[in-house]
Amino acid sequence: MESVTSGDGRLAPLCPTEVTATLGGADLCIAEARDLVADFLGGRIRTELGIRVSARALGDAQLVVSELVTNARKYAPGPVSLELRVTRDAVEVAVRDTDPVLPVARSADAHRIGQHGLEIVKAVALTFEARREPTGKCLTARIALRDGLDGRDALAP
Repeated sequence: MESVTSGDGRLAPLCPTEVTATLGGADLCIAEARDLVADFLGGRIRTELGIRVSARALGDAQLVVSELVTNARKYAPGPVSLELRVTRDAVEVAVRDTDPVLPVARSADAHRIGQHGLEIVKAVALTFEARREPTGKCLTARIALRDGLDGRDALAP
């Protein structure tokens, strides 16, 4: 996706259904990533373009972004890239970092404290993919925009 730098240093989209941002190294970047999801899905996609987005989809996308960005900040040195793209029926969340090691979901264990992030992502996503790239890895999750076939839970513009 092509993009241009906006005044605040974030990357602004050239296509209205995609946005990419490079996140800084501070813990604050996790909150900024969640805010970007809310602005993108709740603002541009729902309000400006009139695409129906359920409250569940917005919450799940923020949760997935939070989990993936948290792990990227924790395990990978260097920059983290976040890309959001709306397709016909889903939002694709892609997080890129500099660590080439692919994550492995651990088996469910109610007594384990922590390290449930990938389990959570896989539980709420339609699909999840982890792939190595020349500079690290990319983790991509697809989340349905609407609930059910009638979209009754969708937040109308």
